[in-house]
Amino acid sequence: MTYNQLFQTILEKRSFLSIGLDTDLTRIPPHLLDTEDPIFEFNKAIIDATHDLCVAYKPNIAFYEAYGVEGWKSLEKTINYIPKGCLKLADAKRGDIGNTTKMYAEAFFNKLGCDAITVAPYMGIDSVSPFLEYPGKWTVILGLTSNKGSQDFQFLQSDDKELYKHVLSKSSQWGTAHNTMYVVGATHPENFKEIRDIVPDHFLLVPGVGAQGGSLEEVAKYGLNKSCGLLVNSSRGIIYKSNGKDFAAAARSAALELQTQMDQILNQIS
Repeated sequence: MTYNQLFQTILEKRSFLSIGLDTDLTRIPPHLLDTEDPIFEFNKAIIDATHDLCVAYKPNIAFYEAYGVEGWKSLEKTINYIPKGCLKLADAKRGDIGNTTKMYAEAFFNKLGCDAITVAPYMGIDSVSPFLEYPGKWTVILGLTSNKGSQDFQFLQSDDKELYKHVLSKSSQWGTAHNTMYVVGATHPENFKEIRDIVPDHFLLVPGVGAQGGSLEEVAKYGLNKSCGLLVNSSRGIIYKSNGKDFAAAARSAALELQTQMDQILNQIS
């Protein structure tokens, strides 16, 4: 999915919602546990109920790797089931170098068929450039994350500038706004204005809205650009809205609530 295709999808669906598929067998409705593949059955129902309300699905790879071979099979089935009109975003946070990174890119882009992958840039350009060799694919670089531990390193000062700003500035030279995005947590809305000064045209993948307390309005106020430039992700706040047989309907209601807000926000650019 190209930059322009993503923007057009956002305008057509009146949504810049990404739904995180952090599927945990201890949290899905009990009646699904008797099915042949509970993880996939849960994901399938969520996708069926919400695909018209979102522009991306973001499976967190750890929730599949934790179940070994069977979990990976569930992931493959999930990726294949996501409709073409939705970005398939692997939340894998890979961050190695050399041939290892090339193999990660091959695995997620060619073998698994993902459109995008999250990448940790700590080891520099070596950990990012192999992903950029795939036309039409997105490399989503960790910029400023939403967790409490982001304070440990990302705000360290160097040359009167926080470390995360150095990461944004340097890595923006490796790719373009058409093949790289940045993870920027919704729990740091006060930083979005300065981030936009560094990467004005890039899409930002924004976790932290919902269960982590981030504000959609604040994110949009400072993060929106002329092409929307935002993919706001909600995981637990949507997929675990109910633990009963109505779980898919409850997920749709939660997604619809966010999409309705996004529809209003998009009036600023359309």
